[in-house]
Amino acid sequence: MEEEPKPNDKEKLFLKLAYNRFYDLFEEIMSPEFLDKNKEIRFFKIKEIFSVYSELLNYIPLKEVVESYKTKRPPMESELSKELIKFFRNIITHFPFFENWDEVWINKKIINWHKENQFMDKFLKKYAGRKEIKYRFWEPNYKKMTYLSVNFPKEYEDENKIFLKNIISEKEGIKFCLILMHNILSTQVEEGVSVPEYALMACISNSY
Repeated sequence: MEEEPKPNDKEKLFLKLAYNRFYDLFEEIMSPEFLDKNKEIRFFKIKEIFSVYSELLNYIPLKEVVESYKTKRPPMESELSKELIKFFRNIITHFPFFENWDEVWINKKIINWHKENQFMDKFLKKYAGRKEIKYRFWEPNYKKMTYLSVNFPKEYEDENKIFLKNIISEKEGIKFCLILMHNILSTQVEEGVSVPEYALMACISNSY
């Protein structure tokens, strides 16, 4: 039995809707005017684009691209493209108590309030205490280079609050996440369709 070609009709419909929504949100959030919007509106848009990207990663060819990044891209880009973004998405989805990015916090108690050893718990156990990762990225539309750090929490304990803003900032960090997403998704864009190229570079060699 021949394997069904990808994408099939159902996938084409989903991918068209999801890609269109992703790129609409991407352009809005990456624009300088986005920071002029109300904090609550910005947070809503951020939650939405994280959710769209997370759903797109269910498409097998995109999963394979993320996996291939482990050997082809800068340090930890594969993990950041999948695990870090999934972590943020789960936090803002499962704990809808906050009105903007800077307010969001978790600790070991709240992560495990229902059940231990799930994805968010495993993520924090894996990355707590790791050294920061420094990146820079180029925005071709605005001719701008931006530098940032991804700062993993120093410890993961019952009472210790971990703020998302201390892992990445809203201003530079969300753009960084969006470029990670964009570069993964652009690998599956049809030939002849033009998408901007966003250069993402590790500033230093990091040890773990």
